[in-house]
Amino acid sequence: MFKWFGKVNFSPFTKVTDFAQYLKDGRLMATKCKKCGAHSFPPRADCVECMSADFEFNEISGKGTLHTFTKIETAPTGFEELAPYTVGVVDLEEGGRLLAWIGETIKENEIKIGMPVQVVPQIFDEVEDIKVYYSLEKPGTTWTKTKSV
Repeated sequence: MFKWFGKVNFSPFTKVTDFAQYLKDGRLMATKCKKCGAHSFPPRADCVECMSADFEFNEISGKGTLHTFTKIETAPTGFEELAPYTVGVVDLEEGGRLLAWIGETIKENEIKIGMPVQVVPQIFDEVEDIKVYYSLEKPGTTWTKTKSV
């Protein structure tokens, strides 16, 4: 499943494999430690607080606050055709941080550290390998996702 991100995971097994399927389904999932209750995003196979391997996935809202941002003028290899673009780091309401593209609903002159944002999964499945990434949008922006199971 991790090939959907453009990279292949060569490990034969990972405890957070389901995370890739949740992303494909448009669901933002974090992990919650069953031992101490600590939340982690991105999901962790072992708790960062108590090192327990006993966790469960829980869906998060994607609401957060812009921590910092930068505009990329000279892009790294593989991203040249996208430059210039802006990325930001968001502090999520439920805990954790996420790096994402600044989306189309936020104009460049509106970007401010501390502003509220909504994380939106962007899924491109019109090609054989599904590509998944996040964008930061204005609060209230919605996206299509599958129904919770």
